[in-house]
Amino acid sequence: MSRILASLKERLDRLGPKEKILAGYILNHPRRAARLGITELAAQTGVSAATISRFCRSMQFDGYADFRMKLSVDLAGTAPGDTYQDIVKGRPLEQIAQDIAANSIRSIEDTNRLLDFRRLAQAVGALLGAERIAVFGMATSGVIAQDFMQKLVRIGKSASAFTDSHMQITAAAGLTPRDAAIAISYSGETPETIDAANCAKEQGCPVISLTRHGSSTLSRIADIPLFVSPLEEHVRRGEMASRIALLLVVDILFAGMLSQQFDDFVPRLEQSYLLVQKYRKNPEKGRKQP
Repeated sequence: MSRILASLKERLDRLGPKEKILAGYILNHPRRAARLGITELAAQTGVSAATISRFCRSMQFDGYADFRMKLSVDLAGTAPGDTYQDIVKGRPLEQIAQDIAANSIRSIEDTNRLLDFRRLAQAVGALLGAERIAVFGMATSGVIAQDFMQKLVRIGKSASAFTDSHMQITAAAGLTPRDAAIAISYSGETPETIDAANCAKEQGCPVISLTRHGSSTLSRIADIPLFVSPLEEHVRRGEMASRIALLLVVDILFAGMLSQQFDDFVPRLEQSYLLVQKYRKNPEKGRKQP
């Protein structure tokens, strides 16, 4: 199933009556819907054009034209049986290896298809201009936060990752409009990360979110919402493909920062590598004699 259809299916029970009719039609006739103009879709579903536009914006599209175009691209890149393979009992290791590899590839390809480069550029700009960067994430998202923090520190950015709920609020309370916060939660509904994002916004700090595609509490809070593939829907044993997708976007942000300030950041990156090699391979050289 395509990532747009997966998002629609996942939020179907939370929609209002008219939106549910619209979503049901798209789910049942996705290729037909992708060919229809907004007036034609309104006639087919009995839902007003204004409701269709609002619905598309609630799904984080710029409008119906953007939704229709991305749905067409999404469907074109989705092969039959192209669905997330969950962990099941008694599967041979050879099949498990194939499934995990296929999940990761699908997640990367799907995330690449939905990247919003305007928002990515805004996020890169906010991170480059920030005096301090706070990265928030819990559990698996905390691992992603730690990864991003280490990358940022290596190029000389003042960055910290916070994976404890109390420290997230403490850190967010000290942020200013000159800083930047990035809040990571695949579901977009992690209470602790939402609280940290709200607290950062209260201080005037710009907030970047990184969640699965679709409307969520965290993406609605953020000044710059970024999205990854929602293919790992409903049951996510091990949170594997979603982790790969989140790391992909983190790597894109980091590479974007490096590319824009290449002459400044690359020497710092190389210096950090050389110093780690020097002090870890010959630790005594870095210690002063008593």
